[in-house]
Order: sequence, then structure tokens, then C-alpha cells
Amino acid sequence: MHRRSSTVVTATALVTLLGSLLAGCSVPGSDTSTAAPPWPRPTDLEHRADQAGLQDVWGERLAEHVHTHLSITDGHSPVVVPGNVGHSASEHFAAQLHTHDTSGILHVESPTRETFTLGQFFDEWGVALGPAHVGGLRGDLTVWVDGKRFLGNPRSIALTNRREIALAVTTIGEVPHRPAPFDWPPQYR
Repeated sequence: MHRRSSTVVTATALVTLLGSLLAGCSVPGSDTSTAAPPWPRPTDLEHRADQAGLQDVWGERLAEHVHTHLSITDGHSPVVVPGNVGHSASEHFAAQLHTHDTSGILHVESPTRETFTLGQFFDEWGVALGPAHVGGLRGDLTVWVDGKRFLGNPRSIALTNRREIALAVTTIGEVPHRPAPFDWPPQYR
């Protein structure tokens, strides 16, 4: 009986220690919104960029400059991706990943060549993203990348030049409609 109680005490101590260690760890997107849209532009740009592992590159010489388009639909209703996520001309701030307007175009501008992901953008935006949800939108999440169905975790999608990413959340069992290809403005062609 003594051996069994010491095993229980040891296991309890290990679980407590592990819980304490995990409580101190930062999880990407841990302070992101799980509310329903609309999701506004965050006001704490530097903090949000830091949460996403992004740096301020305002005024730096760029080695990488690519554009990805993101569209989000809730049922059949489009969700606006706000302008100036990670960007403020008045504050002279531009994170490596940012938006300028509500077109859904994500700008990757970096002095070094790196892979940036959709998960980083959502962390910077302050909106939760996972394999089964976008913010507070839950149901069936369907993801398309360049018009093809994507079955992995959308957080892992790399942002590459002229890539098109579409996220559609529908009620369970509803057939999602793939959006039409994005009509890139002339300056991005």
C-alpha cells in the first residue's frame, strides 16, 4: 500500500510541475479573439507584431516583397480583413507582414528572406485561427489555396507571391462555395 501511495504522490507532483511549466509558456495566438466578426484592426500594433514573431521594418531595405490575397466568408457573407493591420504611417511602423487597405491583400515586406504564414497574420490581427474555426466562427471550415482544397491546418499556409487563400465557414453539412479567383489590381500583376 505504501508503494502505491508514493507512486500517486510522484505522479501528482509531476503533473503539478508540468502544469506550472506550461503556464509560463507562450502559445501563439493565446490572446486572440474568439468573438464573431467583424474583427477590427488591433490598436496595439507593436505588441501584436511581437506576438506573431514579426519585426518593425519601417524604412529598411527589402530583400523580400510579396503579396498574398486572403478572403474569408461566413456562410455566404464576406468578412472584411481590415486595413493597416501591422501598419501605421503616422507611427512609422510596418511589421514584416501587414495590410494597407480592406482588399484582403497581405503584404510581406522583409529585409531577409523568410517564410511567413497565415497563422502569423492571424496572431498579428488578434483573431484566433485553427483547423476548425476562424475567430468565433465555428462549423465546417473549408480552405482553398490557389483554388485547390487544402486539408491541413490553415495556420501553416505559407504566404507566397500572388497566392490566393480562401477560408469559408459554413453550417455543418452545408456545401461551401469556392470563391472566384481574385482579380489582382494592375500594380500587383
